[in-house]
Amino acid sequence: MKCPCNPQVLYAECCKKAHTDITNVSSAEILMRSRYSAFVLANIEYLAKSHHSSTRLSKNEYQELKKWTQSVNWIKLDVLKSTQNTVHFKAYFFENGSVDVIEEHSSFTKENNHWVYLDKIY
Repeated sequence: MKCPCNPQVLYAECCKKAHTDITNVSSAEILMRSRYSAFVLANIEYLAKSHHSSTRLSKNEYQELKKWTQSVNWIKLDVLKSTQNTVHFKAYFFENGSVDVIEEHSSFTKENNHWVYLDKIY
């Protein structure tokens, strides 16, 4: 299977490593890519694990998120810019008959010795 975050590589050689063991994530961009793939695959457990404890969603919110991630068709991810602790990206998806995009500048940090998503900057 091709990796959702980059169809030029196999999932097993890319995001599966992070999904199997989050300590394999070595940068904010790799974490963001693995979270995009988790959205595509509706891997809510990984999304929760990779979310900072101070901004983590509730169990009910994750269940709603899972329903939504399964209801859309994910198209592609574009990483526009990344720094040590931030990633600016666009995630394209098809919903209700049209293409939509999530554009976010996200911040990341380390918690419990692994990278986690902290919050969106804008």
